Amino acid sequence: MSRMLRLRCKAKNGTHLMQGLTLVSSVQELKDKIEELTGIPCEVQKILVGFPPSSLDLRNGDVPLQEFPIKSGDTLIVEEEKDKSNTQSAVSNSSAKHSILETLPLLNRHVVPADNSCLFTSIHYVVEGGIHEPNCAPEMRNLIAQIVARNSDAYSEAVLGKSNWEYCNWIQQNDTWGGAIEISILSKFYQCEICVVDTQTVRVDRFGEDEGYTKRVLLIYDGIHYDPLQRHFADPESPPQTIFSTSDDVVLAQALELADEARQKRQFTDLNRFTLRCMVCQRGLVGQVEARDHAKETGHTNFGEV
Repeated sequence: MSRMLRLRCKAKNGTHLMQGLTLVSSVQELKDKIEELTGIPCEVQKILVGFPPSSLDLRNGDVPLQEFPIKSGDTLIVEEEKDKSNTQSAVSNSSAKHSILETLPLLNRHVVPADNSCLFTSIHYVVEGGIHEPNCAPEMRNLIAQIVARNSDAYSEAVLGKSNWEYCNWIQQNDTWGGAIEISILSKFYQCEICVVDTQTVRVDRFGEDEGYTKRVLLIYDGIHYDPLQRHFADPESPPQTIFSTSDDVVLAQALELADEARQKRQFTDLNRFTLRCMVCQRGLVGQVEARDHAKETGHTNFGEV
């Protein structure tokens, strides 16, 4: 009997474990499994694997998987060919169900570890609907590297601040911090608007705002640390809500209220000034570098100006 393949597939609706496939399974069996997990029809699937990722020619459904560069432990990136897509109306209908009313509970912050990967952990948490996966950051970093590597024209040195290859190696290191570039990349991949609420300026930066996305997720940012925003409901059996409709302005207003409350409590880091204090242990700090080192050393992420 052929050994089972341990595969994952990553698509816009999340990452999925693929079970029941072996090296002698056919291409059609792979496609059927992907459709079952992601909802992407077999005829419009584009499947990539490896680093840099390359597209597989899977037109012949009878060919066994052992004929392709697929090995146990691989993560397949699954995209939907845009010219064949007919799913926009279905996405819109799904998002409409998430319409938020003022009577619903306010947003709250879900605190994630201050381990240099808070951005990746936060985005994974919200796009996966409030599912916490402790070791998701390396996977998210690798996903970004794969996307950048196969789009070298769009992601040039002028955009990245370093060569495409240097960036791909840099972003996969666990001590590098994510920011606007990475948020923009993940917004495009997940086909959703990512809103970042700044507690210092009480403003919302909306990534993917003009792309026509129907889904929205929210993060809160204090100058050095990101956390996801969510709603909890009275029913303890109800999961938190992390995905909202882009037509809902109430959730943005509530996010700004949360940011303003944090600003009034001076729960932010002004990177343009140098004198800071850790609001957890009251240690005095000078500048962004000391604040970053203190956060890495202690896990304290609540800073205020002195």
